[in-house]
Amino acid sequence: MKKTLLSASVASILAITSFGALAEGPDFYGRLELAVTYTDTGATLQGGTNGVTLGESGTYFENNFSNVGVKGSEKIYDGVDVVYQMEFQVENTSGSGDVFKARNTYLGLKTVAGSVLVGRNDTVFKQAEGGVDVFGNTNADIDRVVSGQTRSADGFWYFSPVIADLFTVNATYLMDDNQDGAPTNESQYAVSATLGDKALAKHNYYVAGAYNNAIGGVNAYRAVGQVKLGDFKIGGLFQNAEDVVNDDIDGNSYFVNVVYNLNGVNLKAEYGQDDAGFGSYYKKLGGVKGADDINVQNFTVGADYRIAKSTLVFAHYAMYQGDYTVANFKTDLEDDNVFSVGMRYDF
Repeated sequence: MKKTLLSASVASILAITSFGALAEGPDFYGRLELAVTYTDTGATLQGGTNGVTLGESGTYFENNFSNVGVKGSEKIYDGVDVVYQMEFQVENTSGSGDVFKARNTYLGLKTVAGSVLVGRNDTVFKQAEGGVDVFGNTNADIDRVVSGQTRSADGFWYFSPVIADLFTVNATYLMDDNQDGAPTNESQYAVSATLGDKALAKHNYYVAGAYNNAIGGVNAYRAVGQVKLGDFKIGGLFQNAEDVVNDDIDGNSYFVNVVYNLNGVNLKAEYGQDDAGFGSYYKKLGGVKGADDINVQNFTVGADYRIAKSTLVFAHYAMYQGDYTVANFKTDLEDDNVFSVGMRYDF
């Protein structure tokens, strides 16, 4: 209780100083995103959801990674800026658990040669997804099916400047001695290259390729693409992943999706398939790691609408189903049908 009150007090002081004495420096920001969700099994709900019994249906209140943070930069020399961010997931809409959880928090330097960050951050392998995860941060996030969506600590990140207004190269490296307890002694790193614009604003396309070595217990590569054609956005992701300890355990995953803007309402549909078995839906419902044959499918439809610059309302239906075979015996996973309605407020 004392730790919770202390954490809340520190956050309050940060907020006050951000708007007061430090008004010309750090930017204070946050997001509150809440949803009401019905699920058949509970397997794809957010991890902090209270009262869930795996395998049983129910209607739950979900917190979709609400957060607060402070970020900024300061020139310390000609051509050299200090950059920083401290971000915390906020769980105080929930009835139990920690109020604050670690999110992207780093300190770094930015120069004409690029930016180097130290701390905790999404790996560049995860960031390579760009905007293709059109149901991201909800119970229909692609991490329910694919691996590699990792936020790591104790690492270095490098982001190149945008070359020819088009191209970037990026890298993540985790300090070896900070990774005691990892599945292997392999160095943990990721690299990526991107072409275009993930926001599809400056360019109407985005293409990325990335490789992940041992981070999150997998070796994986992925290719991502998204294009904007009038009121349509069409995207896809392909990934191959293998277990870092046993490379006989591997497989492919892919997603394809489309978003249509109808007078400000984004209508979205996505289909995904996986035969690797590293996603959370497969693992939570008892799928056998390295089964002879794995087949997981996901189909999601939904819509969102921004009723103000700060406020988004959304709804979606997601269906998950799968099976696996061991020694010629096929086992069906329990289907999960998920309905969510929610609201996001950014400040």
